[in-house]
Amino acid sequence: MATTLKDIAKEVGVSLATVSRVLNYDQTLSVSDDTRQRIFKVADDLQYSKSKPHGNNVSAHKKLAIVQWYSESKEQDDLYYMSIRTGVERQGQARQFEVTRIFQNETGKLDADVDAIIAVGKFSPQQVKAMSDLSDKIVFADDDQFAAGFDSVLTDFKLGVEHVVDYFWKQGIEDIGIIHGSEKTTDQMVEIKDPRMLAFKQAMEKRHAYNPKWVFRGDYTSQSGFKMMQQAIEELGDDLPHAFFVANDPMAAGALKALQSAGIAVPERVKIFSFNNTSLATYVYPELSSVNVETELMGETAVNLIVSQLQTGRKIPQRIEIGTNLVTRDSSK
Repeated sequence: MATTLKDIAKEVGVSLATVSRVLNYDQTLSVSDDTRQRIFKVADDLQYSKSKPHGNNVSAHKKLAIVQWYSESKEQDDLYYMSIRTGVERQGQARQFEVTRIFQNETGKLDADVDAIIAVGKFSPQQVKAMSDLSDKIVFADDDQFAAGFDSVLTDFKLGVEHVVDYFWKQGIEDIGIIHGSEKTTDQMVEIKDPRMLAFKQAMEKRHAYNPKWVFRGDYTSQSGFKMMQQAIEELGDDLPHAFFVANDPMAAGALKALQSAGIAVPERVKIFSFNNTSLATYVYPELSSVNVETELMGETAVNLIVSQLQTGRKIPQRIEIGTNLVTRDSSK
């Protein structure tokens, strides 16, 4: 007997309506990331399908591999990449792919007969070559490989950061600091510069307000955010900027903790605006203002690009940028 929405709702312990709205990609539904993940996992385990495969469905039963540059344990600490992967898995299921996932770029585990690959994260030229040797149907999510000839799905960092700077500027705050990140591909071959840092520098220089003394570089973890804000407090003293833009939610949470430990009031003395808008942004006090990134839409778009390649045989690469919007909360008000 075919699995129904009622079966999934019973297994997860939520209402039938919640299951229906989650599986139909209702972004207005207020539900935790954990519940959303459980619904899709149970739907997958029970082999739920909204419709029977059609004869002209080019993706039905084809093997789609998700290569996630993070390890599974590290992914738990950064919901950004988990959310992209969720979008890929959800849309892949809807398109009736046979979806497998591989963490930390373990390309050795990829089947030689894989039909398509969606690579999530940052990859070196050597890693790109290894994947392209297995399949010519590849899409990169959150990695701009357009110049190398591959479809790429990206976030519009520049406009999102510009909006944050403008938000503070309209409040009369012109001394704005930044805590950004830096990391390397898993093979340590390429250092990845933070595009938010470049966008921030351009936005501040345009206003003749960029100050390198207000720039602090971490590694995207909450511990790093805490350490960088501590450093800013110690080095700048009374000259500490009245606002900080922080490159992701974990670092922003760490920065917030450092300010509170030092007895510096947020948002009265220092305002904070983060990036990504994962569920972590609402788990801290005060809740973090954050640039909302449609990460699941990035994953869905990557799957649709794979389907396009399969349907048309398209060889010309496409580069798609997904827009952002500001979500203001107490940390910046």
